Amino acid sequence: MTDVFIKICGLKTAQDVEVAVAAGADAVGFVFAPGSPRTVDAATARALAGLVPDGVLTVGVFRGQPVEEVRRFAGESGVRGVQLHGEEGPEDFAALRAEGRTLLRATAEHVKRCGEYGEDLLLIDAPDPGSGKPWNWGSADFAAPEGRWLLAGGLTPANVREAVKVTGAWGVDVSSGVERERGVKSPELIRAFIEAARTTGTAR
Repeated sequence: MTDVFIKICGLKTAQDVEVAVAAGADAVGFVFAPGSPRTVDAATARALAGLVPDGVLTVGVFRGQPVEEVRRFAGESGVRGVQLHGEEGPEDFAALRAEGRTLLRATAEHVKRCGEYGEDLLLIDAPDPGSGKPWNWGSADFAAPEGRWLLAGGLTPANVREAVKVTGAWGVDVSSGVERERGVKSPELIRAFIEAARTTGTAR
């Protein structure tokens, strides 16, 4: 048994990044999808990604954007991973595969296993992503996918331990749950979330 994989998403400042890395995050995410209070531009993301050591994955988060736009932002920001959260299909993941980046597929749909679209990591999110609203991942109807998948949506330092225990998630992803107000991260909550998630001891 080893620690769960932890991704802290929606980071916007150097303090956000430094706290997440120091606390032990495995990945940090920068939002490029328009309309979010967490959206950053490519130059900002590049500066922030420059603070991240090689052992921590930097991820650009996109939602329903054309592949060429994804490719451009990823290149300009220098992120090592790309997360697609929208209506993208296997062809979109195939188009990005040649870039050599780690590919994450985010969806609120039921998925049997990671890798169906060619993704390296699968993220199972709430129906209303980014809202911070919990969803019923503890329902008897919820079936965990096979492979490397991250649970997201409404996770907080208070519930992440139970969420991993119930679902058997390989990893977790959080954004709203470590904010003191919408779009503004709390260093204390980031540290508390990572500490709580680290004690779950699920298989990796």
